[in-house]
Amino acid sequence: MEFLTVKLEVPEGINLILGQSHFIKTVEDIYELIAAAVPRVKFGLAFAEASGPCLVRHDGNDPRLTAAAVDACTRIGAGHSFIIFVGNAFPINFLNGLKAIQEVCNIYCATANPVEVIVCQTDSGRGIMGIVDGRSPKGVEDDYAREERQAFLRKIGYKR
Repeated sequence: MEFLTVKLEVPEGINLILGQSHFIKTVEDIYELIAAAVPRVKFGLAFAEASGPCLVRHDGNDPRLTAAAVDACTRIGAGHSFIIFVGNAFPINFLNGLKAIQEVCNIYCATANPVEVIVCQTDSGRGIMGIVDGRSPKGVEDDYAREERQAFLRKIGYKR
């Protein structure tokens, strides 16, 4: 058994969602959810099939984001994993809907940060052991930082 890390760089203004699912129907169900959730959303998704032909299945409405999802999914190489790259929307806009899709088993992260995926390689294949999302904390929020956080949430429309 060998542990590897796969670094994923997230393009500026883009978020990624990494998860695990169990059926090729995942690609169509995720596509329908995202396309219906947010007008003008741009996205690409890829799913690593874990049996049969073991293909990376993919779809999306933005060729650049779809290509990025296929590349990331291929480099991760873990069966039944999926990755979505999203622009013009935030994962919060459809994350609960994504978790409610019957074949979705787990969400590892939803982020705009650089991500390192910790992967285990065995004779059978690869599996995701966990992720490193962004950087370690540098301190504790003070009153000024709290006010900045609250102002930012109101600026982007998530709080009144």
